[in-house]
Amino acid sequence: MSEAITKVRRALTGISGVPVTPYGGSGALDGAALKALIGRLSRSGVHNLMAAGNTGEFFALALEEIGEVHRLTIEAAHEGTSIVSAAVGRSLADAKRLARDAIAAGADAIMGHHPMDPFAAPAAQARYFLALADSSTVPVIAYVRSDTFSIADFKLLAAHENVAGIKFASNNLMLLGEAIRATAEYPTVWVCGLAEGWAPPFYAMGARGFTSGLVNVFPELSLAIHKALEANDYARARSLIAPIAGFEALRTKYSNGANVTVVKEALEIMGESAGPVRMPGLEALNEEERATLREIVSRVRSINPSA
Repeated sequence: MSEAITKVRRALTGISGVPVTPYGGSGALDGAALKALIGRLSRSGVHNLMAAGNTGEFFALALEEIGEVHRLTIEAAHEGTSIVSAAVGRSLADAKRLARDAIAAGADAIMGHHPMDPFAAPAAQARYFLALADSSTVPVIAYVRSDTFSIADFKLLAAHENVAGIKFASNNLMLLGEAIRATAEYPTVWVCGLAEGWAPPFYAMGARGFTSGLVNVFPELSLAIHKALEANDYARARSLIAPIAGFEALRTKYSNGANVTVVKEALEIMGESAGPVRMPGLEALNEEERATLREIVSRVRSINPSA
């Protein structure tokens, strides 16, 4: 096993934070704000930073902007210990080109977004990830957002020598458990792709690590949750997750259209502007939702995760 894939797999057992993409007053990418955010997250100890992931509005960014987010994230992450996984996707040709550019810029890994073509076949979606892994010179993470993959598909992914992990973003825990059992002979890491709230049941099924948008706002709380799960202290993990239940519930509003909006407005409440959310995401919360978010942020700010 190469040192590179060992490093990526180790990071995947930690927190895979997905930074937001800040915009300036004109609506263009705010590079300085992005680098400041990445520096803060990397210094906080977040294990893996997924540049241009879904919380980073991947599908609202132009391809050139995605490349710029990758480059700026890689530049700023050196301030701490985080690795950088560059998120790629759309057509396979686009994904490969974005991956090549990110690797040239110094990305540690490539994360392939789930193919979103409305006419995609499950087995062909799995082959999309395999083709990306074949062409990449750094480890690949497969971001699976569907429970239509067969166990045979999952075995092909887990068996690929360049697939470091599978980010499983479905709440079909029975499928997850079956897939983990079927791929137990392979070192591929199964990661909870549904953030902190789902991390305890995922851990119980055999997954390690979790993705997080919360880290943009409260990285120390996410790190405390991870520490509890790694110690098999589920009671402690639940007690730390409980105060953010409302935060995550707000993010699911409008068929998850408020997902990024809640994170960006929480940052604004904390005094760190990241600009609006681009369409087709929800551009702004209403006053009632914003008041609820202010209450949640105020409550969570008072928590001492190390207590």
